[in-house]
Amino acid sequence: MHTEPDRAALARRLQIQRTHILGILEGLDEEALRAPAAPSGWSCLDLVHHLALDVERFWFRAVMGGEPAAVDSFAVDGGAWTTPPGLTATEVFDLYRREAALGDAAVAERPLASGPAWWPDRYGPWRLRDLREVMLHVITETACHAGQLDIVREHRDGRQWLVLD
Repeated sequence: MHTEPDRAALARRLQIQRTHILGILEGLDEEALRAPAAPSGWSCLDLVHHLALDVERFWFRAVMGGEPAAVDSFAVDGGAWTTPPGLTATEVFDLYRREAALGDAAVAERPLASGPAWWPDRYGPWRLRDLREVMLHVITETACHAGQLDIVREHRDGRQWLVLD
C-alpha cells in the first residue's frame, strides 16, 4: 500500500482548496465580506468562519486528534455559521489559516488508516472510518464551499478564480 504518496496527494489537494478559499475573497472589503450571499443570510466571512471551526478544527483537531480543548468547543451544538460581530475579516482569515495549520499538526503523525480519536454522539451510526476518509471529506467540503464563493464573487464584481480561454 502506498500511504505516503497518498497522504502527500491528499495534503496537496487540501492545500489547493484552502488557497482557493482565501484567494477568491482577496480584495473584497469588510462590507462585501459581511454582506448576505444567499437568501439564508450567510456571508462570505461566515463561510470562512464555518470552515475554520466546523471543518478544520472539528475534523482534524477534535475528531482525529481528540484534543480536549477542540472536543470541548463542540460540546454545545450550534455550529460556527455566524461570525461573531467583534471579529474583523482579517481576524477570521487568520483564524482559518491558524486552524488549518493546527489541524495539519494534529494529524501529521497519524497513519491514514488510523481511526477517529473522538466521535460526536449526535451523528448516530454514521461514521467516517479513518484519516483517509476524513481528509477526503474535508477536501470535498472545502471544494464545495470554494465553488459557492466563486459564484458569489462573480456576481459581486465579475472576478473569477479560474478562467479557461
